[in-house]
Amino acid sequence: MCGICGFSWRDEGLARAMSDRLRHRGPDQDGVWVGEEASLGHRRLSIIDLSENGRQPMANEDRTVFLVANGEIYNHEDLRRQLMAAGHVFHSRSDSEAILHGYEEWGDKVCEKLTGMFCFAVVDTVKRRIYLGRDRLGIKPLYYHHQGGKLIFANEIKAILAWAGLERRVNLDGLYRYLGWEFVPAPDTLFQGVKKLRQGHYAVFDMQSGRLSERQYWDLHFKPAYARPEEAVEDLRSLIKESVRRRLMSDVPLGVFLSGGLDSTTVVACMRELGVANIKSFSIAYPDPSFSELEYAEDMARHYGTESEVLMIPGLSLDDLQAAVYHLDEPMTDLSAIPLMLICRKARQKVTVVLSGEGGDEVFCGYDRFKVSKAARLLGLDAIPGAAALLNAIAARLPDQPQKKGAVNVFKRIAEGLRHAPEGLHLRWQYFLAPNQAQALFKPEAAAGLDFDDFAPLRNILKGCDSRERLDREVYADLKLTMADSVLMKVDKMSMSTSLEVRVPFLDHEFVEFSAKLPGWFKLKGFTTKYIFRHAIEGLVPKRVAWRGKQGYSLPVKNLLRQEGQLRPLMQELLNSSPLVKDYLRAGQVERLMKEHLAGTHNHNHLLWALMNAALWYERFFVKTA
Repeated sequence: MCGICGFSWRDEGLARAMSDRLRHRGPDQDGVWVGEEASLGHRRLSIIDLSENGRQPMANEDRTVFLVANGEIYNHEDLRRQLMAAGHVFHSRSDSEAILHGYEEWGDKVCEKLTGMFCFAVVDTVKRRIYLGRDRLGIKPLYYHHQGGKLIFANEIKAILAWAGLERRVNLDGLYRYLGWEFVPAPDTLFQGVKKLRQGHYAVFDMQSGRLSERQYWDLHFKPAYARPEEAVEDLRSLIKESVRRRLMSDVPLGVFLSGGLDSTTVVACMRELGVANIKSFSIAYPDPSFSELEYAEDMARHYGTESEVLMIPGLSLDDLQAAVYHLDEPMTDLSAIPLMLICRKARQKVTVVLSGEGGDEVFCGYDRFKVSKAARLLGLDAIPGAAALLNAIAARLPDQPQKKGAVNVFKRIAEGLRHAPEGLHLRWQYFLAPNQAQALFKPEAAAGLDFDDFAPLRNILKGCDSRERLDREVYADLKLTMADSVLMKVDKMSMSTSLEVRVPFLDHEFVEFSAKLPGWFKLKGFTTKYIFRHAIEGLVPKRVAWRGKQGYSLPVKNLLRQEGQLRPLMQELLNSSPLVKDYLRAGQVERLMKEHLAGTHNHNHLLWALMNAALWYERFFVKTA
């Protein structure tokens, strides 16, 4: 793991200033390279080849091509053999060097050769170009600003903000998207003019013309190749183990996040089967048992004999909230983000690398929203006139319950999702602005340039899906929207804030591609989520885990916002005084949201939490500007 940055002009001072802002991503080594037409900066977290030979920026033999890279290339040894046979000379054991010589050998096709998680930049002084690459699923982030024939980039926005030439402005369309989705869909960010390089894309900047072109090199294609689940079970089990095996590559201590749920337990089971001894596991717990999975985590820690570390999270501190906002660069209010940062902080005391179970629910339909979407379709709720209105009228009369789920809360959430257009698919239940709520929330002058088209990002993404099957399209949407811009952004930023590398076996691109060969009903059979996955791991993990439902480890924010000793005073102070709220939103509407939530008649925790994080973000990056 590393921090990378650079730009299309010569300025050693700026390169150092940018890389200094990425120190947390790479505390072990730093370096800059300054050429006639470009500059690069790097901060290194040493994982493979801990010696000086792995230092970056890294140059080829004749010093005409220079590289900065972030991530892990799991097939680097195979690539090394191919490249050495082609005449390339390696000077380190670093996996990043395979990217450098791979670019020399394969040019723009280099990303297609890499297996792993990565973002990188290559400066080619002969062709006078800068090449930016990002991995297929978007595990590693990369941002850029391109204007006036200049390019500046980094894998965190805060490094780009070190350049005084970037005018800081709020992207109001991004703010609208963020309040509904809880993140800003790519390629936009909440900073006007700063873009995300999209997953599975590379970009080429021509230093002569100043033009930037972005191209897609990978997509997920649905081609069912199996007729019966039992035909695929052995292949799937083999791929699960191989995905974990690849991610055991390390020259530093390695551990695992263990919730006791299906995915994390599968990772631990594979590690044990692959011969990993003295497994260090890290788990989160909350005082409220309806939000906590501690009993399951402890059960599996005992079962596999891991060296277990448990972090109890009784509440949030303002310092932790501000730290998360800073490291995220732009608000992304998944309720598990701060707990993840805290458990990463604890894990970093013992290890440098952890494996985690992200991706399994997106790839194999593990979330409740897949089931709810199917139920709504089977019951024809969208076709029955007035059904959604009636259910919402009933739900509005039921007070919110303090526990995480329960019959009342589940019913209310189902009714709320049905308010949205069917084109939202299963993500209707992952969108947190009620219809027409944004129009009421934004001031007229702020709303003037907004289209208020809630599901436009989803429609744009689905244009790339080559399947007409609803469940395939829902999986595609999860992987291309919520996974890339929310889940993976959270994992990268929260882990790297503590100099910890997190690896995600269930987002191995070959594993994901295999899942697309399976008919949808293999994944969601009836209302059993992850059906074939559960069969594949039978015997690998205990049956009590293989067939248990999903819990999740999100923070009990809705309750903390109602408690005087917790987040309630902070919420009221922030939302009554924030310049962001005052400049762009109607104070009366924000006040109404707070009153309804505090009264318990409605659960507005997602929207209020999003507004709080946006207020802190604005203060950190626009008021303080450091």
